[in-house]
Amino acid sequence: MAKTSKPKATPTVSATDALMRDVMKKQEIAKAVIISRAADFTGKSGSETAATAAAPSAPRAAARRKPAASPSPSIERRSALAGSEASGSGVRAALLPPAQRVSLRAPAASLSALSKALGLNLPANPKTSTSDDGRTALWLGPDEWLVIDEAGGDSLADCAKVKVLHSAVDVSHRNVAILVSGAACEAALSSGCPQDLSLYAFPVGACSRTILGKAEIVLLRTAEDAFRVECWRSFSDYVFGFLADAAHDAAA
Repeated sequence: MAKTSKPKATPTVSATDALMRDVMKKQEIAKAVIISRAADFTGKSGSETAATAAAPSAPRAAARRKPAASPSPSIERRSALAGSEASGSGVRAALLPPAQRVSLRAPAASLSALSKALGLNLPANPKTSTSDDGRTALWLGPDEWLVIDEAGGDSLADCAKVKVLHSAVDVSHRNVAILVSGAACEAALSSGCPQDLSLYAFPVGACSRTILGKAEIVLLRTAEDAFRVECWRSFSDYVFGFLADAAHDAAA
């Protein structure tokens, strides 16, 4: 029986292959046009321009040299409430100078070593504070204190020397401090603070984490007619505005 041979299958070109060939052809044409135009612009022959285009380019850092940096102007750090002041009859609210603030957490077993390093006894009773040589420690909780240094000391570095268990975090730029003073300062603060701020219930040296209006504050009585109000920078405009209104109302 004679064998019948099948016709050989002719290779078919897929749509993808055809598309890729078309794209490559267009790229070659575009490249030739660019070289031709570059030759017209530079006066070089097409082969010279093509050789230049094919040569490896210099590193970007060398090709794009940055101009020498000019000396930057001096930068001045300004408080969120720089220049703010409010007063009324018998009460005045003013921004206090910058100070170092350290949020300190420690168990009772570490207090002795930390107190020695800081140069003052960390208070152990609620709503109390201790001060010595421009440094003040405010009791905020059973294992929490806010240490404020207004004399240029470094409480954080002092705590770092201690090997006992503790946590010390510099929060100096988190807070803003406002001094509220005058004969009517107690009345002004009481308009937004629910605590009893009478001298009997809140004597000199007393402190508390409380609220003023809708903002959390840390309040410290520094004198019979003066309070230190510590608040977060993001709340400072609100707190100062509240105190300005309270000062105006106290004068009415």
